[in-house]
Amino acid sequence: MNEQVISTSQRWMVAAFIGGFLLFVYLLKPILAPFLVGVLCAYLGDPLADRLEAMGLGRTSAVSVVFVVMTSLLILVIILLVPLLGRQLDSLIGRLPQTMEWFQTVALPWLGNTFNIPQYELPLDEAKNIIANHWQKAGNVAKIVMKSVTSSSLAFLGWFANLILIPVVAFYLLRDWDIMMARIRDALPRRIEPTVVHLAGECDDVLSAFLRGQLLIMFLLGVIYTVGLLFVGIDLALLLGMLAGLASVVPYMGFIIGITAASIAAMVQFGDWVHLLGVVAVFGVGQALEGMILTPLLVGDRIGLHPVAVIFAILAGGQLAGFVGVLLALPVAAVIMVLLRHMHMQYKSSAIYGHEGNTPASNHSNTS
Repeated sequence: MNEQVISTSQRWMVAAFIGGFLLFVYLLKPILAPFLVGVLCAYLGDPLADRLEAMGLGRTSAVSVVFVVMTSLLILVIILLVPLLGRQLDSLIGRLPQTMEWFQTVALPWLGNTFNIPQYELPLDEAKNIIANHWQKAGNVAKIVMKSVTSSSLAFLGWFANLILIPVVAFYLLRDWDIMMARIRDALPRRIEPTVVHLAGECDDVLSAFLRGQLLIMFLLGVIYTVGLLFVGIDLALLLGMLAGLASVVPYMGFIIGITAASIAAMVQFGDWVHLLGVVAVFGVGQALEGMILTPLLVGDRIGLHPVAVIFAILAGGQLAGFVGVLLALPVAAVIMVLLRHMHMQYKSSAIYGHEGNTPASNHSNTS
């Protein structure tokens, strides 16, 4: 009886803790984004810091090395990629009238003649005129973004404070990561500590495989697609390649989005089938490399997150809590998946399912 009372009490405590955590996230979501990004950076950098520490460096020195490397890579990306992406985005905006013209005079008639699709009257002329009249105002995206950010001194100070806060939070969390994990483990009730540690280990396997492996795959695919499209001669190679790489967070989505956008860009820019076949070859090679080399080598079969679950988690997180929800979506989905897997195993071994030795048929045969 006491065990049942204790078990019920503990369940209420766990439910209260989860409810309090969700309320905490909801009330403080406007200020949580830099802390969550800092936690993510610390989580991604902890294995490298542990390796450096095992090689003889002190924890603070190892964390400093990791911090310098991550900061240098971020600065390099900002200095090199952001201006290039901004220029290509400006170029894309400038090509919108030409793209609309191609859709109206080439794409739609070809679709209608090939698949016998009725060509309905679409307001393409009006849309083309609107784009032609206003695309110049939409140009120079970087200046527009900076103008909107700096238009309010308070908003700029908040943005700058969050930007400075991320590396500070990441550094201190990374330095004390192992200590915090050990204290959390020591604070767990002894009776459930092995189970919680086992489930946490499974969650870590899923998250580390996805975050470290899948993010690296996304980056490599972006590089492969960009280099391939540059070789084909696509002007928007960097923009389209990185877009396809980012969309690869969901399997096959990057391939579909990338080959569709790059094919349209090739037809608008060149208008021949040779460059279109080049685009198809680039994405075919990228997809083959992802399936045969990158995914087996960097991720394997440890993720266990279904592509539909990834899409739903990201969309649900964004709907419920905005950018903070997007940051929390995949970790929460991984935890839920591990818990559901654990509950499924318990169910399959329970009398409710009809586990061997507890089925009605076996009980009947024993009594007879």
